[in-house]
Amino acid sequence: MRHSEFHRSHRIGWLRAAVLGANDGIVSTASLVIGVASAGASHDTILVTGIAGLVSGAMSMAAGEYVSVSSQADTEAADLARERLELETDHENELKELTSIYTARGLTPDLAHQVASQLTAHDALGAHARDELGIIEAMNARPIQAALASAGTFAIGALLPLLVVLFAAAPLTIPYTAIMSLLFLAALGALAAKAGGANVLLGTARVAFWGVLAMAATAGVGGLFGVVAA
Repeated sequence: MRHSEFHRSHRIGWLRAAVLGANDGIVSTASLVIGVASAGASHDTILVTGIAGLVSGAMSMAAGEYVSVSSQADTEAADLARERLELETDHENELKELTSIYTARGLTPDLAHQVASQLTAHDALGAHARDELGIIEAMNARPIQAALASAGTFAIGALLPLLVVLFAAAPLTIPYTAIMSLLFLAALGALAAKAGGANVLLGTARVAFWGVLAMAATAGVGGLFGVVAA
């Protein structure tokens, strides 16, 4: 009978960036809208401010993800280049190093040496990348993928509270935006937890808590420094 397993680790790269982008889009835009509304801004001003926040936030997320993940990719490439050189110039010590890794994981010295020898013959760099450096192909840094996922989901997340602002009556902008944004955040937390195989209730509560905190803080700042035009 064929045994089949389903794992989610291959989703880590894009899932992290997507959840971060969507969460930031909802939280930052909703908080911005609530803060400006609390300061007494007009409905049109609130909407324009939110749109500006969407565009600038999406670009910032894309740039930030690309730069940070590119740095990770550069580090991985440098480690692999160094490992490749060491395999070419010091083959025996590299084999001993791999053997010691497998011995530390519970194999007998003879079996560890046999495994290390066979893996080295098959793909020496791959074995060292995986077992010495911890670099796994499914989790490799992909800057463009991370940037696009983060920027795209930020824009989608930011659009949700903006739609609420667009259709809500001006006097109800703050409560409608706050309530609907919390629902959006709860749904995001549940979906992210489901996709990652985590506890759905915990994921939902975690995302909603920080959303409440951010919106409350910006509402307080807007109320404290806002001036309603006469």
